Amino acid sequence: MGPTRWRRTTHLIVGVAVLAFVAAVVAAAAFFTTGRHGAGAHAPVPPPRPPTVSPGVTPVADTAPTPSAAGVGAALAALAADPNLGMLGGRISDAKTGQELWRHFDDVPMVPASTNKVLTAAAALLTLDRQARISTRVVAGGRNDRMPVVLVGAGDPTLSAAPAGQETWYRGAARIADLVEQIQRSGVTPTAVQVDISAFSGPTMARGWDPYDVDNGDIAPIEAAMIDAGRIQPTTVNSSRSRTPALDAGRELAKALGLDPRAVKIATAPAGARQLAVVQSAPMIQRLSQMMNASDNVLAECIGREVAAAINRPRSFSGAVDAVTSRLNTVHVDTTGAALMDSSGLSVDDRLTARTLDGALQAAAGPDQPSLRPLLDLLPIAGGSGTLGDRFLDRASYLGPAGWLRAKTGSLTAVNALAGVVTDSSGRVLTFAFISNDAGPNGRNAMDALATKLWFCGCES
Repeated sequence: MGPTRWRRTTHLIVGVAVLAFVAAVVAAAAFFTTGRHGAGAHAPVPPPRPPTVSPGVTPVADTAPTPSAAGVGAALAALAADPNLGMLGGRISDAKTGQELWRHFDDVPMVPASTNKVLTAAAALLTLDRQARISTRVVAGGRNDRMPVVLVGAGDPTLSAAPAGQETWYRGAARIADLVEQIQRSGVTPTAVQVDISAFSGPTMARGWDPYDVDNGDIAPIEAAMIDAGRIQPTTVNSSRSRTPALDAGRELAKALGLDPRAVKIATAPAGARQLAVVQSAPMIQRLSQMMNASDNVLAECIGREVAAAINRPRSFSGAVDAVTSRLNTVHVDTTGAALMDSSGLSVDDRLTARTLDGALQAAAGPDQPSLRPLLDLLPIAGGSGTLGDRFLDRASYLGPAGWLRAKTGSLTAVNALAGVVTDSSGRVLTFAFISNDAGPNGRNAMDALATKLWFCGCES
């Protein structure tokens, strides 16, 4: 019998000083969603616990008592020993001071699953303009009025073949229809469509990805030109993905131009070719929000390549990983032990420590890296949005951190991870990272219980 293979389970502070107040407001509203199908976007949310400290005048983190390491350790000891957590790595820090409050094998490299996206998002915020957009162009493939045209991909996987006015999976997505309209105004009569994907290099599937994850809808081969991130049914939850996304993009353009889609081929655009049409993606910050809220693997891989391009690394899996970790090192996030195959966390060969994850979140929550602060706003909200929309909801007692905890989730077979920020019962903001490998059947609930205890305990002594 072959080795057991991990498989992905498919589901779908503002400033630290006022996070408690913001959490209460968000929990009450429970409206936050970034995609057409934000998981749990409409889940009911229990009434929020009133903030212990009035947020209007004095910063919460300045007045609330700092939990003690002994108090946190005592509170979490029994839950951390739950066998459903398997091998647990964890770290908890005070958001304002960076003081370590709890550690449990936090320097052991473990499979992080989608919490890896925390690093990708942080590196993007440190490197890219929040309003940066990706341009997808069509250029002339010759010098006559009748000629092939070349669709030049630059890494926007959200380009859609949906007609104007029809919803797509990605809000603000560019449209093939707009390219067609511009081509028709250019005076050129296209005779065929070619697709240039030379912007990306290296393999299209990362080491540690299962090809079946394409059929399952978790990923598609990463190419510089794609349609709806490779989805076969563009607005369907968990749609299976295409194995030839770049050719599919060219075929959609060909069909819209009245050309034979079977004649589409991969080619390189001529040097200095005349531009016939161009469309742009949504701004980077919006794409990051969609990536984090829905844990979108394709967006994560393409955004990782944007970071790579910005600091002159190859736009490949290895180039993106190098760019992300190098960028985090510049703001003193310790990436020791990181051995990553991708930017999304889908690879079962990824390794990351809880120390690195908590370090990235502490940098965002602390006072020294204001450019990273939006990372906290990108995290799903417990009981309110994205992959946390249906978690931390105790409808019977209304006791739970819904609205008070924001975190990125991670889930593969026998792997659960959670990394984010929480306001504890005394009003102190804490950062945390938990990674569980070889988890039992109740592993996710055991991890949620650990985070809930952190929210509830206070732990001053």
